[in-house]
Order: sequence, then C-alpha cells, then structure tokens
Amino acid sequence: MNREDVYRRQNFGNASGIGRRCGLVLVDFVNGFVDVDEFGGPHIEQAVQATVPLLAAFRAARLPVAHTRVVFADDGSDANVFCMKVPSLARLTETAAISQIVPQLRPVAGELVLRKTSASAFFATGLAQWLRLRDVDTAVIVGCTTSGCVRATVVDSMQSNFRTVVVEDCVGDRALEPHEANLFDMRQKYADVLKRDELLSLLAKH
Repeated sequence: MNREDVYRRQNFGNASGIGRRCGLVLVDFVNGFVDVDEFGGPHIEQAVQATVPLLAAFRAARLPVAHTRVVFADDGSDANVFCMKVPSLARLTETAAISQIVPQLRPVAGELVLRKTSASAFFATGLAQWLRLRDVDTAVIVGCTTSGCVRATVVDSMQSNFRTVVVEDCVGDRALEPHEANLFDMRQKYADVLKRDELLSLLAKH
C-alpha cells in the first residue's frame, strides 16, 4: 500500500475549495530568501516569477493582498528562540537589503506589509483580523520556504478557520525533498494545493 492509499483510506486529502472571497498572502518573498548565498534555494526565484501574474490578477480583481517580512530590531532587542536556532536571521533588520521585498513583487498602496519575528504570518500579527475585515474566507498562500514559514502560515490559516490554498508553483524551498514532502502533507491535512493556472481559472469563474 503506497502513501496515497493510506491517506485516502483514512479519508484525508479532501478538498475544501475556495469560498466567496480570496485574499493573497505572500510569505517572505524578500531578497535574502531568494539569494542562495543568503537564506535562499535554487528554485525560489522560479516561485517569484510564477507569482508575478498571480499578484497581477489579484490586483486587477481588487482582492486583498498582504506581504510579510522577517524583521528584527537593529540592536537585537527582540531576538528570540528562532534566532537561537538560526542566528543569522537577526541580520534581517528593517533597512537591510536582504529584508526588502523583491522588486518584482513590491507592494503597492493599499496592500498590507507585516513585519514578523516568527515563522507564521498569522502569529501575533493581526493578519486574521485584517483578512476578516475585508470579508476574506479563503487565504491563498505563496512564498518561501515551503517547509518553514509557508507551512507555519498554512497551519495557522486553517486553525484560524480560513479555507486555505497553497499555490504549488508559487512556493519554494532550499531543497526539493522538504518542498515536496510538505506540499504532500499540507494537501492531506491543511490546504488545497493547486497550480497557479488552476487557481486563476477558479478565480475567473467567481
């Protein structure tokens, strides 16, 4: 019995679909997480490029868009256990070049930019309330890394009772194995996992 059979027999992997209104959450698409010499991986740049038309579609449809950045204080005063595990994260300060959102996905007026010091975009940020205020019931998650901040955001999205969609070709990681394993696991338990063009087709029908 392969892994798909095990999950299917236990009734995992059902679709939750998209609801009446989607919001796009771009997780940590910053320079440092694209650069393989900093925190990045070889296919995160591909995820950035795949996200460009998706972001354009959300903007054209006037749907809510939120961006996240990992930002720590210049003096290290808010360094936490995350920094103990990965000390170089403390270099992601407000003005550091590696902490700036990549130019291809730079926010425009009206889009939320959240600073965070943890993995999840929802943890202690007010994102859930911001989405609900805009009548969002479906969170569409893109960004990096798949096994880290994306996964944490997806789990918290589901726990915040949002229908959740991960856009498969718009997320990336440092290595292919954790990327694929986490996409499989999120699909089974927490989110629908769709290709970008599949999602765009669904949005066009709403």
